Amino acid sequence: MTFLKNTVESKWFQTFIIAVIILNGIVLGLQTSSEFSLQTVQLLDLVDAMCLAVFCIEILMKFVVYRFGFFRQGWNIFDLAIVIVALIPSSGGLSILRAFRILRVLRLVTAVDSFRRVVSGMLLAIPGVGSVAGLLLLVFYISGVLSTMLFGENFPQWFGTLGKSMYSLFQIMTLESWSMGIVRPIMDVQPYAWAFFIPFITVTTFTVLNLFIGIVVDAMATVKETETKELHADHDDIETMISKLHAEVKELRAELSNPN
Repeated sequence: MTFLKNTVESKWFQTFIIAVIILNGIVLGLQTSSEFSLQTVQLLDLVDAMCLAVFCIEILMKFVVYRFGFFRQGWNIFDLAIVIVALIPSSGGLSILRAFRILRVLRLVTAVDSFRRVVSGMLLAIPGVGSVAGLLLLVFYISGVLSTMLFGENFPQWFGTLGKSMYSLFQIMTLESWSMGIVRPIMDVQPYAWAFFIPFITVTTFTVLNLFIGIVVDAMATVKETETKELHADHDDIETMISKLHAEVKELRAELSNPN
């Protein structure tokens, strides 16, 4: 059991799993091509099956080592879910599941520490991002109503309804052809339209969206700081244990040197 645990937690084993994930991703990409011969397709299917077998063995090894502690790690559950989806027969009515095999590449998120840190930061940022998304939705709704009233009569193709207005405002927020495609044609008819669009772009693109970035970056920094504290705590525990061992060895030496 100790050997199996050391193997699962070893650096070389993690590197091997990462290599298999990358290989599997390349194979799944090649399988989308219809230009290969039958022998090549069969070879790719064989390699794909071998990669899936490696993932199953890895999951089984972790379950044997950690028992029910396996399910205490969210990343382990994530890996298990991906492997289960891959094991579902992809024939008949379930043939669409064949396309979801590419989800196995997502296992890189759990295998690579830097990827896992980014995802952890994004998950930690969800409450803050949700608040900013609510604020952005409120700004969009108000701007959609205003733009429909201001420009809907002359430009119904962009602002004829609330739905069209919000979609056009989304395009403007992304800065996709917003000036020459939408705003300048409107300004040819309504010269003061810039007084609406420039503040809208400033609020949404340069302010609210940067809040998203700031929240995610802050969350990632928090995750990094937490990991650093945990490493320092583990290091301090090891130093404490070593100090206790030194003290016990000194006591034993003292007792042996003075048997009476």
